[in-house]
Amino acid sequence: MSEISLLVCMLSTRGRLLPAPTWPWVAPAAGKKGHAGLPELRDHELEEQFVRGSGPGGQATNKTSNCVVLKHLPTGVVVKCHQTRSVEQNRKLAREILRERLDVAYRGEESEVLQGKREAVRRKAEKRRKAAENLERKRLFKEARQRDQE
Repeated sequence: MSEISLLVCMLSTRGRLLPAPTWPWVAPAAGKKGHAGLPELRDHELEEQFVRGSGPGGQATNKTSNCVVLKHLPTGVVVKCHQTRSVEQNRKLAREILRERLDVAYRGEESEVLQGKREAVRRKAEKRRKAAENLERKRLFKEARQRDQE
């Protein structure tokens, strides 16, 4: 039996081949690398809606339905994405955000997202500590120089 006959595929409305709903499909990371540990998204577990966006932008925002609302049916997690004017880009971004939220929901404190935030906070604190040390050294150097001049 060939590999092609093993894969059950269905045709989408746009003419592209899509994997069958039972096949685990991993959403591509939207411009981010190193997020391989995030949970997989399966199309049959998602409810996708396109609604009109809100906020600044006037008529271009209010008349087009390019805001994507994704709901993960098993957990009930809902994500709304209206960051760009493109529906396709908003779909990709919404899927990435949903993957990150599911990672937090499933793994809690051990999730990649929270670990990355903790690491960023640690790096920022280290940077502030080094800056404070440098300022203290400069202050001591200026005081020593003034004492030497007197």
